[in-house]
Amino acid sequence: MTSFFEHTVGLPYGWAWFVATVVGILVIALPLMLAVAMIIYADRKIWAAMALRRGPNVVGPFGLLQSFADGLKVFLQETIIPSSANKGLFLLAPVITFTVALIVWAVVPFQAGVVLSDINVGLLYVLAASSLGVYGIIMAGWASNSKYPFYSALRGAAQMVSYEVAIGFVLVAVVLWAGSFNLSNIVLAQKGHIFGFINGFGFNPLLFPMAVVFLISSMAETQRAPFDLTEAESELVAGYQTEYSSMAFALFWLGEYANVLLMCALNATLFWGGWLPPVDWAPLYMVPGIIWLFAKLLFFFFVFSWVRATVPRYRYDQLMRLGWKIFLPLSLLFVFMVSGYLMLDRVGVPA
Repeated sequence: MTSFFEHTVGLPYGWAWFVATVVGILVIALPLMLAVAMIIYADRKIWAAMALRRGPNVVGPFGLLQSFADGLKVFLQETIIPSSANKGLFLLAPVITFTVALIVWAVVPFQAGVVLSDINVGLLYVLAASSLGVYGIIMAGWASNSKYPFYSALRGAAQMVSYEVAIGFVLVAVVLWAGSFNLSNIVLAQKGHIFGFINGFGFNPLLFPMAVVFLISSMAETQRAPFDLTEAESELVAGYQTEYSSMAFALFWLGEYANVLLMCALNATLFWGGWLPPVDWAPLYMVPGIIWLFAKLLFFFFVFSWVRATVPRYRYDQLMRLGWKIFLPLSLLFVFMVSGYLMLDRVGVPA
């Protein structure tokens, strides 16, 4: 795209790179915002179907405009800031949560060559940028100067740190097998991975348990039920969002769903072939890779909604026990097994 603006439009290289980068950001961010609005609608429809209800069905055809009506409602509401709150941090917290949810998409490959920034340390960037989301929750809880948001912030910090440890070791196993931190290379390493024609690390017996751990940890990382201890209404009113209203509240919602979509995309990219079809068969490659990625993303989002609609909330001690006493030892064990298998395979020792 930079060469297009440089040679076709006639801009200097610096300006061509800048304009191309801005256009690339908008091409990702604007459809993502539309996708977040529609995915909230889909989430509510899935919950309704599982509870034998109708869900949104009034605003627009089949209720499709309900999310936009809700967005207009919060936009027209007054932003109320508690008198005892730290006003600067109070308003900055939702902005951080929303911004962090967007910047990680810069390295997600939608298909071969279609990625905003195809950096060699893409996976490290994902881990570093996504971990910044906890700052928005901590700042919101502390700046509100209210006990329930503060308790929620403490819970959120401990929860996200706990499950990021397990996610980190899961990513180590993926990197060992793919031999790269680049997300595009990780996807390409999954082509014909099983029996020479099945695409995806998730079909590997050594990596399938890691795929399950990553899926469950990604639910905990995004505070989705049954891990929504930061927003437990029976204990914390609305958690760190209790004192928020209007667009500040909406930014938390947008950031949460953008993070959910990101985790669904990472599940598909790291373990299930990303933009590749499930089987390495030439006719399937006639379908654009971005369609395969979106299909896998939507499947994982359905799983997220399914779990949220059917599984009761964990107690906090159960949440911590799962992260530290089960997922951490399990992920460490499989890192050891994966590295051991790869070393034996490298030196030619028969299995």
